[in-house]
Amino acid sequence: MLAVILLLAAQSAAPPQLAPPPPACATPQHRQLDFWVGSWDVYATGTDRLVARSLIERRYDGCAIRENWMPLRGQGGGSFSAWRPGKARWRQTWVDSSGTWVEFTGGMDGNAMVLTGTWAGSGANGRDGIVRMRYSPAPNGAVRQHGQVSTDNGATWTDSFDFTYRPAAGARPPG
Repeated sequence: MLAVILLLAAQSAAPPQLAPPPPACATPQHRQLDFWVGSWDVYATGTDRLVARSLIERRYDGCAIRENWMPLRGQGGGSFSAWRPGKARWRQTWVDSSGTWVEFTGGMDGNAMVLTGTWAGSGANGRDGIVRMRYSPAPNGAVRQHGQVSTDNGATWTDSFDFTYRPAAGARPPG
């Protein structure tokens, strides 16, 4: 009889509560590019010449970072960047209003994010090139994005662009 009572008590007991799983994109690697998140005024590095505005947002529960690039002149575009755990690297897809589509991959190099990809026509005289972008946080809350291009498979590099992202007027610094 005691065994029947114990069995009935065990069957009526509530199942053990399991801890909820951690969010899918909450690893430290998913946070590596968070320093770029914000509303920015973008300047040619070393100058006060405003060249663009850019809105960089963490989206989809931290699983992606979306960029909306809004130049004062020229064509706009944007990118999605995400940590790919199975590949152990970052991936960024850039698309702009001219129809350009570029896939970049990479990861952290010290305190900077470095992404590279093949960009048709990005080299001198319209030659295809490998573009390397380095995103570096600055102590004052700014972010530098320095781009270089190689048309000889990475043997030599030429500066392509150099921007400093400063928090937009009235915007909160990222973080």
